[in-house]
Amino acid sequence: MNRRVRRAGGFAVVGALALAAPALGPASAAPFVVVAGLAAFVIDDGPVFELFARPGEHEEHTLYGLVGFSLAAAGLGLLVALFDLPLPVFLVSVLVLSAGDLAEAVAEGYRSTAFATTAFVVVGAAAGLAGQLLVGLATPDLVSRPAFVAFLAASAALVAALVRTGLSPRDDALVLFSAGLTVWLLTALPIDPSPATVLAAVVVSAGFGGLAYALGVASVSGMLTGVLAALVMVVLGGFGWFALLIAFFGIGGLSTRFGYDRKQERGLAEANGGARGSANVLANAAVALAAVVGYAASPLFPMPRAIFLYVFAGSLAAAMADTLSSEVGGLFDTPRLVTTLEPVPPGTDGGVTWQGGLAGVGGAALVAGLAVLALGTSPAGALVICAAGVVGTLVDSLLGALVENHRIDAVVGRLAPDLGEHRVGNTAVNFLTTLVAAVVCAVLAVVVGLAPL
Repeated sequence: MNRRVRRAGGFAVVGALALAAPALGPASAAPFVVVAGLAAFVIDDGPVFELFARPGEHEEHTLYGLVGFSLAAAGLGLLVALFDLPLPVFLVSVLVLSAGDLAEAVAEGYRSTAFATTAFVVVGAAAGLAGQLLVGLATPDLVSRPAFVAFLAASAALVAALVRTGLSPRDDALVLFSAGLTVWLLTALPIDPSPATVLAAVVVSAGFGGLAYALGVASVSGMLTGVLAALVMVVLGGFGWFALLIAFFGIGGLSTRFGYDRKQERGLAEANGGARGSANVLANAAVALAAVVGYAASPLFPMPRAIFLYVFAGSLAAAMADTLSSEVGGLFDTPRLVTTLEPVPPGTDGGVTWQGGLAGVGGAALVAGLAVLALGTSPAGALVICAAGVVGTLVDSLLGALVENHRIDAVVGRLAPDLGEHRVGNTAVNFLTTLVAAVVCAVLAVVVGLAPL
């Protein structure tokens, strides 16, 4: 057993203290406060120190990693006591991180990074589910809904794994609070999915993510983001919502690979062989995710559910139109700047071609047609969705010509120069494109009476 596995095992034992939360009640944070105090002021040498010590902690004889993890867990425990935070927010989050980290440490020595990340998600989710069911007598409402608890655990594990891909192992507090925020949000929604729905959602989303990674259209972080998005879509919206999402990711991924060698020669190809990372996936799907959460939460607000459906479809229509217009238009030699119509070199931000424009309109129309089949929207609704998608791709071109790699990247470059200017600017513009299209689609739906207020 290597040192990394032993250390992860020690953290898993500490994480298991969360199981005492139902018995301790308001004092749920106490065991973690004690551990943090011992790690910070008492344990500075010996076998226990060697068990938990991370590289670099020997010089200062302080277990900063254990202190951070314990204080983060204690913080969640205090929220349970002071603000009546649901117990699963505390319990599932701590167990997902501690058990998932142990599984990842064991798996790292055998296979690829993707395999280790998968082990983190699977074992972390299983630990979160098992822990909640084990102490279920304290929360009988949740025990009577094991499918919902499984959904909470799977979502928390995916979020934790995703956040970890961009952080160092020392950032347990951020991972823990990210998972906790996710569970907190989901427990507030008025949903009660059936076991069959959750099982199907897990199988379908995992298969979707695995296939995307195997085909090279998604990186590890992109795979995690896609699986999370698919899981949420199926459970909170239904398979019709998932159908639109998978259509965008599938067709968008194929368009990225279309003419890839020619795009690479021109310097227009996506990096990493076209594999999409989490930033790219979220830039195109964040508005859609917010829409499906709003759809599930709509019984809590005086707002028609149909609005969220059009927000969702409009954002994806814009994302599809933008992706196809960019990937197809980049293959042609006659782009013109959208603001002045002057000829510009291929790949210039804001440069458009009639071929790319036609592809964009086709992408928006495709999503609109799928919305009729999968979501039951009317032909009038399809026209609204298509129009919003076309507006979105026009906005994308305008933003590209006016601000991309200039104002946006100048600001980001000063704040975080290591992020890379072009990537961040393009990500911001993609998000704004989907947001504008979503708003346009919702407004049009209200105006023409498809979603009366």
